[in-house]
Amino acid sequence: MNTSTMEKLHLEQVSKPLNINVGDLVKVHYRIKEGNKERIQIYEGTVIAIRNHGAGKSIVVRRVSYDVGVERIFPVYSPTVEKIEKMRSSKVRRSKLYYQRELSGKKSRLTEIKKSMKADAVFDKAETKRKTAESKKPKAAEPAAEVEAAPEQA
Repeated sequence: MNTSTMEKLHLEQVSKPLNINVGDLVKVHYRIKEGNKERIQIYEGTVIAIRNHGAGKSIVVRRVSYDVGVERIFPVYSPTVEKIEKMRSSKVRRSKLYYQRELSGKKSRLTEIKKSMKADAVFDKAETKRKTAESKKPKAAEPAAEVEAAPEQA
């Protein structure tokens, strides 16, 4: 396959914008299937890495639970990930925060900042492709709906 075909396949799978950066505190709502039942569980932690591979984009979320650091990798556009909520942003100067693994307590805190959200470039590109594809499709003539007059009561 050539690169344009691969790019089209990736952009078809991009379904939701990702407006998070490294250092953000996020809540990831993901589906868990246990037997016949399915439920949504929330995982809250700090994003320490983002791997950008188009539709294969994934984030590494770290949290400390009972004095043990736990990291999980979430594929962003997977159907198992329901949504990703951004709780707050932090000031970071690196693209990967792997040094957080060695820190604990107050040393591991990140400075909170207030900043505006920037748009997700991959999601925007996928949306423009969808809109151009929809505008190129011929629209079928819709049958006119019959309107019945309501009987008047005196």
